[in-house]
Amino acid sequence: MAVEIISAGLLTTVQDLGRQGYQRFGVPVSGAMDAFALQAANGLVGNPVDAAGLEITVAGPKLRLTRDCMIAVTGADLGLQVQGSRAPLWTALSISAGATITFEGHRSGCRAYLAVNGGIGVPQVMGSRATCLDAAFGGFRGRAVRAGDILPVGACPLEGISRPGRSVPEHVRPRYDDSLIVRVIVGPQWDHFTERGLHTLTSSEYLVSSASNRTGYRLVGPAIEARTASDIVSDGIPLGAIQVPGDGQPILMMADRPTTGGYAKIATVISADIPLLAQLLPGVGRLRFETTSIEVAQAVYRRQMTKLRESVRMGQDCESPT
Repeated sequence: MAVEIISAGLLTTVQDLGRQGYQRFGVPVSGAMDAFALQAANGLVGNPVDAAGLEITVAGPKLRLTRDCMIAVTGADLGLQVQGSRAPLWTALSISAGATITFEGHRSGCRAYLAVNGGIGVPQVMGSRATCLDAAFGGFRGRAVRAGDILPVGACPLEGISRPGRSVPEHVRPRYDDSLIVRVIVGPQWDHFTERGLHTLTSSEYLVSSASNRTGYRLVGPAIEARTASDIVSDGIPLGAIQVPGDGQPILMMADRPTTGGYAKIATVISADIPLLAQLLPGVGRLRFETTSIEVAQAVYRRQMTKLRESVRMGQDCESPT
């Protein structure tokens, strides 16, 4: 089986849950910006949680599948259509061989995720099929897909996998708004900033700049006041870290972030709120920050993942393609 790319859309890449264990060698994690949505799509079609799918940004591609299969599209509403008819999101769909999948236009969110039973079967690089765009490796030839590409799909029989029409309940699906409040843990270099700077972070609204991408979100808003120069000895950058360079405008580090950086980090967004961040549209999305504790952050994340696993079978029916 294969997925044929008829037209590529704005930015469509192969992503899984990322390349773990190689940051000490300077290799970015990459992977899905919205890991919650990708996991939900995989669960609906009976894939392992870490199977590779397509991350589709703002304007979707036109695809054709070469055999009868099951797909699910989660995340942003980009106007999913199958054979020219509107199709539901967050739902397992039975697709006939030769059917076309298109996206008629952006409605909400920023990134949609398409999973097909069997998973996208591109070769693994360092244990992952994720595309690292900046370094041009992984995924399909280290780049976004293009018209004419043919993506292999792993073997997985339709019998025994999640039935067509099964969906993630409405109360479990995230709500994607253009304005967002995200929770942060203060630190690790909070002491590089004044009390006024910390107050600015938690009392101001920031615009996600149109200069943002999978590496990081450049935020535009009130400058964060520092006690000392913003440069530090480079150290590790976790997902969701908020760096503050000399101009005081925060940079929120995302999936393709570098492994180390030399700007002081005032706070880090909690894991449970990263998927919502991933759905903010650059140039439109706005966000505010509020502080929380590590204990609350851990509890919220556990509840989020429990709800997901109770809603869809995190599949064992298909083996990851080799």
